[in-house]
Amino acid sequence: MTYWHWLLGVSLFFVVAERLLPAREKQPTLRPQLLNDLFYLVFNGHFYAVLAGGATGAVALWVRDWLAPLLPFATESSALGRLPWAAQFVIYLVLSDFLQWCVHNLLHRVPLFWQFHKVHHSVQRMDWIANFRFHWMELVIYRSLLYVPLALLGGSGTALFAVAVFATFWGHFNHANLRIGIGPLGYVFNSPRMHLWHHDASSEGGVAKNFGIVLSLWDWLFGTAYWPRDRAPERIGYPGDQEMPRDLTRQLTFPILKSRA
Repeated sequence: MTYWHWLLGVSLFFVVAERLLPAREKQPTLRPQLLNDLFYLVFNGHFYAVLAGGATGAVALWVRDWLAPLLPFATESSALGRLPWAAQFVIYLVLSDFLQWCVHNLLHRVPLFWQFHKVHHSVQRMDWIANFRFHWMELVIYRSLLYVPLALLGGSGTALFAVAVFATFWGHFNHANLRIGIGPLGYVFNSPRMHLWHHDASSEGGVAKNFGIVLSLWDWLFGTAYWPRDRAPERIGYPGDQEMPRDLTRQLTFPILKSRA
């Protein structure tokens, strides 16, 4: 199956799960911004993902071939490629998640990148589909900083594809309105309750916290974890999020116009 088929299947799973086990009030079916979020899901998850992924993937392979004489390990017959498929999956997952944690930090700390990332943080009713509510420029940033290092590892393309599907599932889970805890595993894996605090609109616990995508481990290791277990944030969003336009066209142009201003 293609990534698009997996994305549809995972999305439908969380549509049902949120109806059965909501952590907060059930979201109305036709909630505000739903059409915008459906556009982001289809465009970012399929059309633009194919375009951006193909372009950055081609560049990554070109760089790998160019550096091949210096990096003999960067082939499918490399040391990584000779490992069992499950081991390759774990290595790709840990490395790619750490790189995404680093990129996510940059999205919050570099003023220009933050203007684009505001689109994701403008969500005010959290559910699974918020996972794909992001500006298309984020894909450019993530893919550019992820694909080259991962391509240089060599290894199995199917293992890397499986990691992408798993990360999508976990990203949906983190944003979902679900009454599901993961207990002590919360010190290793991200969860809806912990990630909700990443979207906290206040400065409680610091304005930069909980950057983990799949793994929360990096936040606990590097001191960016914040998770009061007994409550949820009073409001999600970001300070001054009333500046974000409600219509789709202006949301897509907002970061460029804002950064110019």
